[in-house]
Amino acid sequence: MRRSSRLVLAGALGLTLALGAYTLDGWGREAGNGVAPRFVTDAQGRSLILHGLNTQSSAKSAPDGVPTAYDEEFVEAERDLLGSNVVRFLLQWRSLEPAPGRYDEAYLDRVDSWVRWYAERDILVLLDMHQDIYGPAVNGNGAPAWATKDDGLPAPAQDPWELGYVQPGTMRAFDHFWNTTGEHPELRGHYARAWAHVAKRFADDPAVLGYDLMNEPWGGSLPGLPFERGPLSDLYQRTTDEIRKVDRNKWIFVEPRAVGVNWGLASGLRPIEDPAEKIGYAPHLYPLPLDLGNGYTGSDRARIDRTLNAWRDTVTATARRQNAPIVLGEYGLDATKPGALDFVDAVSRLTDEMHAGRIYWSSDPSDWSPWTADRKLSALGGRLAAPYPRAVPGTPLTNTWDPETRTLKLVYAADPDVKAPVEFWLPSEGTVTGGTGTWDEESGLLTVEAPATGTQTLTVTLK
Repeated sequence: MRRSSRLVLAGALGLTLALGAYTLDGWGREAGNGVAPRFVTDAQGRSLILHGLNTQSSAKSAPDGVPTAYDEEFVEAERDLLGSNVVRFLLQWRSLEPAPGRYDEAYLDRVDSWVRWYAERDILVLLDMHQDIYGPAVNGNGAPAWATKDDGLPAPAQDPWELGYVQPGTMRAFDHFWNTTGEHPELRGHYARAWAHVAKRFADDPAVLGYDLMNEPWGGSLPGLPFERGPLSDLYQRTTDEIRKVDRNKWIFVEPRAVGVNWGLASGLRPIEDPAEKIGYAPHLYPLPLDLGNGYTGSDRARIDRTLNAWRDTVTATARRQNAPIVLGEYGLDATKPGALDFVDAVSRLTDEMHAGRIYWSSDPSDWSPWTADRKLSALGGRLAAPYPRAVPGTPLTNTWDPETRTLKLVYAADPDVKAPVEFWLPSEGTVTGGTGTWDEESGLLTVEAPATGTQTLTVTLK
């Protein structure tokens, strides 16, 4: 979600209750080894490294629930100028299920038309059921009015908008949804079945990578680790069970609570049981100084760097409990802030070291965007358009881009059972050592044949 300043009151609640489930060090850091335990793979068995954008914040308020001010030209630019191979596409529960148990197929048709745009350009789609501040009935987005049980309590719009989370009506709506009140056990059932309806629609569509079950969950009056261990994990398990009745193959991504985990604190999510063994982990990263509107300079930079280290450890620890690949589902900032581009570079280095995917927030034209007003790459977009190995026939061990020497180094353990080549996306032509490369200028892909056994090292140098 786009940030201005942050939800300080909710942050204090989350920080107060966040600790206590696992052994933590002085930074609230759960022990992890800093590397994702596994990868998303393609149909040929190659490890995928996913880079892309969120699309799109405008869908939150659009009457028809799909993005505005965005079209095929932007989709084309995502592939050609940024090398995107994934998009996190926002869904709205209000649009999907306008009345209890009634699904709007016309809405899913509109979503499908976007999926086709991405499919034609070899970009995978991660469908994200998005919410901020629960739903429109309490001045947020996401849930339909019929599922918003606020008991008539007030929930006025706030400035900054994040304070809407702690308005009485919003808190009550979340409490009823999670059934901490004991009065509305049916709501989570509706949510799980709505996801199953989406999954049934896209189960056989190879363009859809999977399903991100809920954006930035908030526990109402039950924040922190007890919320994650209890009702949030319960919802994820229930929804996974429903989806697996109609789709046994797609990835199912789970998110931790946002407050605290986005800043590097531990998550309390229980392991989700999945017969397909395709649970992914999609946390977000918004260090607190940036959430408060600061830049990436001076003492704030030092604090943010500590946050990045803590986030790496806690995220990889949770991913190992889930045996899940990691995709950073959201990160971003106002690119006019001091040091903003350096922060983007720092996140790129961090996720490369973790072997995690990353999806920037967002594609909306704004100060946060990689696009200029005339639809060209901004300075921020230039940083996002770094070369990367997007498909590897084995297990990546090292993935390092050096902008000074314009070299990209990939070290991987080759899998002899995977016969497909390595694919790199490059913003300009490059040469490779360690293998035989073929460059396609139109797609930006460098396809490399290398030995299929042992540890392989490929070094790509941009011209």
